[in-house]
Amino acid sequence: MITLRMMSTALLWNKHDELLMMKRALNRTLSPGLWAAIGGHLEPHEISQPRTACFREVWEETGIEQDEIQDLHLQYVLLRLNGQEIRQQFFYVGKTDVNPRIVTSEGDLHWIHKAAVLDRPMPYIFRCLLEHYFSVGRTSHPWIGSAGIQSGTDTPTIHWNPLLDPMQV
Repeated sequence: MITLRMMSTALLWNKHDELLMMKRALNRTLSPGLWAAIGGHLEPHEISQPRTACFREVWEETGIEQDEIQDLHLQYVLLRLNGQEIRQQFFYVGKTDVNPRIVTSEGDLHWIHKAAVLDRPMPYIFRCLLEHYFSVGRTSHPWIGSAGIQSGTDTPTIHWNPLLDPMQV
């Protein structure tokens, strides 16, 4: 039986062009020891409010308050299959110059300059998303990414499309 896991994630940048990243603890179930953004699972009451979940996850993992984050906007919705689980992840991009205030058992938090972000070991899906973001930058619309296999090969890929209302185009 296929199940669904919904997650919300924040890409938080500071004025020094640094991304707040977490080197995940080795005891974590998902991506142990790899570098990732701040985020986590939606709670049942947040299913229709991934932005609210994003703010909650940022606060839980960093101590940074909602009013200390500027311009948080939805940039990506990513769909992928992991075994018998469909994972839907909402990625928000925002700005803050507030340093994390807490220590979390989930991993260690670091500000990483944009030029060095992709030098870190990270999950394939997250790397592809960052490469796309570094290529297109902020857009007026979110992007939808579906993870799959490149046509005619066995090569994993993400297919990116602008997420637009076809009735408004």
